[in-house]
Amino acid sequence: MPSWGYSLKSLNLDPERTAIASLRDVDMSMKKAVEVCSSIKGLTLEEARRLLRDVIALKKPIPYRRYFKKGSHKRQLQEWHSGGYPVKVCRYLLKLLDSVEANAEHKGLDTSRLVIVHAAVHKGRRIPRYMPRAFGRATRWGRQLVHVEIAVREL
Repeated sequence: MPSWGYSLKSLNLDPERTAIASLRDVDMSMKKAVEVCSSIKGLTLEEARRLLRDVIALKKPIPYRRYFKKGSHKRQLQEWHSGGYPVKVCRYLLKLLDSVEANAEHKGLDTSRLVIVHAAVHKGRRIPRYMPRAFGRATRWGRQLVHVEIAVREL
């Protein structure tokens, strides 16, 4: 079984006031996960939960800041080109927020004062697939899995 580390060594966070959690090899869109993580970074845990629940209920869209080409415009996003409702990503991130809250509670941190200071998405392994083509050929394609990590700090 592989062992993974975290990419927050450069942040110099105090380990007594910080809790971290990660999801590994999750089948979701990497581009949408990057957009959602950039939207929840800097929010408190409750604000992030509220935002993710609103996205799942299709009430509030996530602005697509980096991967915005050929995306549809949303009326609620005035200053951004496009946005969307990445429901599958938000469901996974809600589970990750529950996990990081449990880790913080285990460390003795006050869960009402937690702020997300780090939310990162990395490429995971690729699941190889083959698509049959004409004349007995096959084209290789695959599904990209995703690693997501979140760190919270007590204010």
